[in-house]
Amino acid sequence: MERFKVGETVVRREVHGSGRVWNEHALRVVADTSEALVAACPPGAETRWPALYVKARTDGDRSVRTEAFDAMAAGTWELVDAVWQDTELLQWKPPAAWFSVNAFYTGAGLRNWYVNFEHPATRTGDGFETFDLTVDLVVDPDLTGWQWKDEDEYAHVRRLGIVTDTEHRAVDAARDQALAMLTERTGPFADTAAWTAWRWNRAWPTPRLPRPAAAGERDAPTGG
Repeated sequence: MERFKVGETVVRREVHGSGRVWNEHALRVVADTSEALVAACPPGAETRWPALYVKARTDGDRSVRTEAFDAMAAGTWELVDAVWQDTELLQWKPPAAWFSVNAFYTGAGLRNWYVNFEHPATRTGDGFETFDLTVDLVVDPDLTGWQWKDEDEYAHVRRLGIVTDTEHRAVDAARDQALAMLTERTGPFADTAAWTAWRWNRAWPTPRLPRPAAAGERDAPTGG
């Protein structure tokens, strides 16, 4: 398998159902090994999100996220351009795992770890595809405490059939794997000093999403 180069722009796409894009997020590669693809972005990185998700954030109304899941189940969502906000993100995505480990940074340093339960990665020419399965595990910066997040939304998407019984079993197994990794200090949790010290490389331009080639263009750049 061909590896992505350090500093290269990749696109994380979440796809649902028959492959329709639910969201996409431009990142830059920090490392790409057999263990995991590690990618990052600063505030301002280009994204595309369901319009209702953006509305929920803008209005501060979490109930609108429920409407977004209803739209997902009905297949009626529309995407809008947006940007990543507030934090620098460092994401560790093993190829076969049903989760990724994310670290969020503010000016004060590492804010928290965030285990996102999602489909295993499927590589594409410009990044990878996955699908967020809603429930998350939020971990303190020093690993001394953790809590589950969005269990209510997970129950809702289960009722809607967005998360199938097969996916639910995979999430249950992944929860145990993530907690074992945390307890045993493996994966990213094995070298917390390096992760705590990490910062976005200021020499890298903010990652941008691919742009379709204009008429008559060939080999147009696909990244920022």
